[in-house]
Amino acid sequence: MENNVFEQIAKRYDTEERIELAKVIVKEVRSELSNCTSKSLIDYGSGTGLVSLELSDLVESILLVDSSKQMLDVAAAKISHRGITNSKVLYSDFTQETPELKADIVLMSLVLLHIPDTKKILQELFHILNNDGKLIIVDFDKNDKIHHPKVHNGFSHEELREKLLQVGFKSTELKTFYHGNRIFMNQDASMFIASSKK
Repeated sequence: MENNVFEQIAKRYDTEERIELAKVIVKEVRSELSNCTSKSLIDYGSGTGLVSLELSDLVESILLVDSSKQMLDVAAAKISHRGITNSKVLYSDFTQETPELKADIVLMSLVLLHIPDTKKILQELFHILNNDGKLIIVDFDKNDKIHHPKVHNGFSHEELREKLLQVGFKSTELKTFYHGNRIFMNQDASMFIASSKK
């Protein structure tokens, strides 16, 4: 792909706001990944890899999974462009079917809010994780100002913790780590990180 064409496509997805938000998320997730150099990571709903490609130095391998072919094309171009050797892309939608995959860590960053059946996707991800694996979710705290037919208006910590327990996770650490202006459908909002052990 010619560079300028690639740049144009990437810009369509990687807006300034998304890049800034990704930086905040990367910083928070990095601290979750210390001592993970031998681990495999799946970034579910990876988009163009704004978050996970910044983590490729911390883990053994990364698989970027998304249901948008175009976004994955951008991610794949970034991978080859930067010479990242331990990352691959997979076009898949786990809400339709889950391929036979295993990983030590699954990361889901601002994806859960787009999936109608929260519990079902958590079950799928639970099955993909190896024993003692870790699910890292970054998403928005519940926000009553937001109403959208296709998007959850964030998550309450208690409800999410309860769902993770029901699915089988042993423990979940959950905390709000960032407050930003107009970051969630033009509303001020806060983001949490949840780290669950299988």
